[in-house]
Amino acid sequence: MERIIPEHETIEIEFKSDVKKLSDSDLIDAIVAFANTHGGDLYLGVEDDGTVTGLHEQHQDATQLSAFIANRTVPPISVRIEYLHGERPALVIHVPRSRSIVASSAGKIQRRRLKADGTPENVPMYPHEINSRLSALSLLDFSAQPVPGAQYQDLDSLERERLRKIILAYHGEKVLLELPDDELDKALRLVTISGERYVPTYAGLLLLGKQEKLRELMPTAESAFLMRRGTQVTVNETFFLPLLAAIEKVFDFIDARNPVQEMESGLFRISVPAYDQRAVREAVVNAFSHRDYTQLGRVLVQLDEDGLTVSNPGGFIEGVTVQNILSAEPYGRNPVLADALKRIGLAERSGRGVDRIYEGSLRYGRDVPDYSETTSNVVRLFIPSGAPDERLISLITEEQRRTGEPMPLNALFVLNVLKRGRRVSLAEIVQNINIPETKIRGTLERLIEAGIIEAVGSGKGRVYILDAKAYRNPAQYVRQRGIDQLRYRELVISLAKKQQSITRRDVIELLRVTPPQAYRILNKLVQDGILERKGTTSAAVYRLTVGE
Repeated sequence: MERIIPEHETIEIEFKSDVKKLSDSDLIDAIVAFANTHGGDLYLGVEDDGTVTGLHEQHQDATQLSAFIANRTVPPISVRIEYLHGERPALVIHVPRSRSIVASSAGKIQRRRLKADGTPENVPMYPHEINSRLSALSLLDFSAQPVPGAQYQDLDSLERERLRKIILAYHGEKVLLELPDDELDKALRLVTISGERYVPTYAGLLLLGKQEKLRELMPTAESAFLMRRGTQVTVNETFFLPLLAAIEKVFDFIDARNPVQEMESGLFRISVPAYDQRAVREAVVNAFSHRDYTQLGRVLVQLDEDGLTVSNPGGFIEGVTVQNILSAEPYGRNPVLADALKRIGLAERSGRGVDRIYEGSLRYGRDVPDYSETTSNVVRLFIPSGAPDERLISLITEEQRRTGEPMPLNALFVLNVLKRGRRVSLAEIVQNINIPETKIRGTLERLIEAGIIEAVGSGKGRVYILDAKAYRNPAQYVRQRGIDQLRYRELVISLAKKQQSITRRDVIELLRVTPPQAYRILNKLVQDGILERKGTTSAAVYRLTVGE
């Protein structure tokens, strides 16, 4: 079977003409660039427009070509080559993403990037980019490295005092308070010993560095706060401060613009902020802790009518994606810096600060935080604003009082899905929150036992709804819970009369049932002589019989 050539080149797809024999250096450079980026497929014998023009005779032997690539790359790259049959033969060379920095045997280190017009190109990888790449692969802790040209005197005693106050305010490790300054710095690995003197690490300079030295020796340590009302910018402040001072300044900006709404739940009053303070703290601290300090850029916090956006240079580290961010093993880009922030109490000690970010929205019935705009160069978190769901908050609060424990994150996700979907199947819940079905089954059963949700139906047709207490209008609950098979029939017949015909998709949308349920309802009406079916597939059309 002939392999279909992709329509165009991307960051992970490259076409190379081989009519005049692609030079050895160009071939190896392309392989190295793929290995140092995301990996990808090199189509040899294909023009830039996707036209297959065939292989040069010296590239016909896939085994020999694989050995050549391994011999000309350091460390050797093991590629997989697939022969593409057709009128003119071609090859696709599958290049894996390397877990280290790869160079050609000639010493060239390349990477791939997208140009302004969206087309890819191979460019040199410069020394600072090598550090960034190693950091993303968790092979280098940039924050633990000594700062060239820095001296111990470049650390500010006032910032060290700020650090001690933070330990007290955020319940950090109290034993740190008992240490003298130099021992404190060593305990948090803010300094390293070079010869017989202390030299600040990047973590130390970021946390305690004097402002003028920070600007001189760490030009990437910039942050900003931006506030918009529509298209008008009302606040736009950029600052070059030690990290602890910068974080406090951002907190102050947000706190001053974070109104609190009071609501009642039984005999208790609940304070509901526009943005959960713990979630905001984790989002901001994560941005400073995990940003790539080898890249120019800044930590940017933006506030507008849609929500709060926190972004920082450097994409996710190797192995973390938007899809698995809640389940991936926690590991920071700057472990020493992250560890220091945990020990002083600013960051979540378990390393699961992202859980706090999601919990901060879900516990108030708001939309889920969103990382979808994250790229390979920037992590961008959006925490949506919106009115809290008072009924859902009451349900969650009552359950937490009953158990004496916070509601698990998986349960909050399930409630969020049911709030949006009303009648939702197990498969739909799993698809929405990307959590294994085995875990969700247990969560659903516990929520049913607690009287927070209800199950309707059985077997594959079983769906889940929120308990009556979650609905402001009792009629909404009755509509979800009380539509039985007789009511189904009435609604389907009514819609069929109005439209002159009805399909399975119409029934799914009308009744919020699964495709098998919709089929059974329609099939029963056919058997009862009320509907007649035209077609046999899922796209079949049903019409009322003549007598109806």
